[in-house]
Amino acid sequence: MTVAAFMNLALYHPIHGYYARAVRRSGRAGDFFTSVDVGALFGELLESQIAEMAFLLRRSPSDPFDLVEAGAGNGRLAADIMSVAARRDPAVHARTRLHLVEASPPARAAQSTVLGPDADRLASSGADLPAAFEGVLLANELLDALPVHQVVMRDEGLREMFVAVSDDRLATIEGPLSTVALQQYFDDLEITLEAGWRVEVNLLARDWIAEAVRRLQRGFIILIDYGHPARELYSVTHSSGTLTSFSRHVMGGPEGGSATPLWLEQPGERDITAHVDFTTVQRAAEKAGAVTLGFLDQTYFLMGLIDGVDLGAGLTPAAQMKQRLALKTLLLPGGLGSTFKVLVLGKDVGHPALKGCSHRARVT
Repeated sequence: MTVAAFMNLALYHPIHGYYARAVRRSGRAGDFFTSVDVGALFGELLESQIAEMAFLLRRSPSDPFDLVEAGAGNGRLAADIMSVAARRDPAVHARTRLHLVEASPPARAAQSTVLGPDADRLASSGADLPAAFEGVLLANELLDALPVHQVVMRDEGLREMFVAVSDDRLATIEGPLSTVALQQYFDDLEITLEAGWRVEVNLLARDWIAEAVRRLQRGFIILIDYGHPARELYSVTHSSGTLTSFSRHVMGGPEGGSATPLWLEQPGERDITAHVDFTTVQRAAEKAGAVTLGFLDQTYFLMGLIDGVDLGAGLTPAAQMKQRLALKTLLLPGGLGSTFKVLVLGKDVGHPALKGCSHRARVT
């Protein structure tokens, strides 16, 4: 089977899949750490941007506003955002129809409880995006978890890696491309891999963003993930690939030439992820009708949102210290701040000067 098919089973099988079997996978007690795990501050800052977008989209004071989160898990981030909106932007809160998109049934089942007093704002919860919506689509660390193909360049041309059983163990083997779309992917980017380079191709990310833009009638999309522009991702720097697994915060892979890379171990028990090609995602979104409003490090995106937000209001000195540490974690270059990139898209909204994009296109 292709690596993409293996990832799909390992992560999303309805019974044995990694994400299907648990309510929560991140945090100190989980397998990996995200910006949401830093605390409620991440949601508080995002709410500032979402509220600005909601104001820009408003036609009347009671105009409904759809907030869609893809890869919402148990609703922790949505709960943080809605809690702040109720206090800081009650008019936006009153207009909001919340749609949480999540593949894991246990996580979906927990959403109403996690949302607490904002459970009545939940308009839909399911595995797929709403058929049509107008508002903001937020996806935090979604695209990196979509199944990817893995290819390797040989002297005779591009080959694909497949997962097979060898000596009663899973291993990778080379074979001809499973789809011509893989070669076309690099042709479209005008990138030629060097012999020996082994890289990943996320066809689903390209298709997902195109479909998301089509379903968005009018509004904004905020994508937050780790990755690079194509010229950097498909370069000597990442010539062994970025396919990686996590378990208890320990990384396994990429393995280069090993027949049994660590991401093949314990399928269903480990997270598997690969860096995002933001160039292809951006191009697919624009082809579907979106415009790019900003592409920048999380550091600069969040710095643009801090202005005008009284982060320490009503907090004890101890709580203020905790909040400052959380902010440092979110912004610190070399950590979450520069590892994560933010791509902001708009559809039928013009080119507004958004707070989160006030530092323009700064990517390190």
